[in-house]
Amino acid sequence: MPQTFSTLDEFSALLAQLPAPDSTAKEAASARNAVLTKPPGALGRLEDIAIWYAGWRGEAAPQISAPQVLVFAGNHGVVAQGVSAFPAEVTAQMVGNFAAGGAAINQLCAVAGARLNVIALDLETPTADFTQAPAMSEAELVSALLAGWEAVDLAADLLVVGEMGIGNTTSAAAIALALFGGEAGDWAGRGTGVDDEGLARKVDVINKGVKRQAVASGLEVLRCLGGREIAAMAGAIARARLARIPVVLDGFICTAAAACLHKASLGALDHCLAGHVSDESAHGRMLEKLGKSPLLDLGLRLGEGSGGALAINIVKAALACHSGMATFDQAGVSQEK
Repeated sequence: MPQTFSTLDEFSALLAQLPAPDSTAKEAASARNAVLTKPPGALGRLEDIAIWYAGWRGEAAPQISAPQVLVFAGNHGVVAQGVSAFPAEVTAQMVGNFAAGGAAINQLCAVAGARLNVIALDLETPTADFTQAPAMSEAELVSALLAGWEAVDLAADLLVVGEMGIGNTTSAAAIALALFGGEAGDWAGRGTGVDDEGLARKVDVINKGVKRQAVASGLEVLRCLGGREIAAMAGAIARARLARIPVVLDGFICTAAAACLHKASLGALDHCLAGHVSDESAHGRMLEKLGKSPLLDLGLRLGEGSGGALAINIVKAALACHSGMATFDQAGVSQEK
């Protein structure tokens, strides 16, 4: 299978050939789980996570030692419509904060033992205002997908993808409306904190954009209504699948990126867990559409990969128990009759 692409058709072809988990490793992990020193099912979802992870890594008793967090930053032309409480220049300012180690994601990566990489994508050139024109040309979309694809460290054994981009909750809500239907108000939230007037304006902008673009396929929705950072997250998620690196999804915007892959190729997110459900009102609804149950619910609405980074330690704990616990025979403990 090709390991890269240069056109949208080539990327689509890769999505149609994504690998499945290693069934032998998954069966061996299930067998190991059955003889660990605990009652059956006593570790709840931790057991499911460990077996899922083992299948993707091709090992019956794996560990996590090299998690990577990718944060992509992009600017959106739709900000000109007054959909955000913050100006577009905050995107670049926050990228500087990431570089200086001063953001929440820096601290959370340190706690999780994760490598953080921040990739700014043409911040001086926002995407087009999608109420007026498609957000990106095909060439721009391919470039953003490739940026995410190439940012994945193939030595990583767990990946979290996150974002920074003023206006990107509007883009994510428009993506959700185009992919899943309903009303714009079902998907629009307050983002960085817009007031009631700002929320009404946001709903109107989402409606206008979705009606103007009138697209439904996953990758066309991503091109016409997305942003460079959203496309880059999709590219990274797809690359991780090809490399059999399990992925922890972050919040609403990250989930919108993943949803475009889901629509483009059913099963494209089988290697992904939902790290958390955010306080952005429609995030839980979007996760339900994708069949993903979040690991955490802490009322977060920061982005930056923060919820995903927090969930790294949950996945680590699942693997530590699965791979580190003794079996009944090893411990000399009698099993139930």
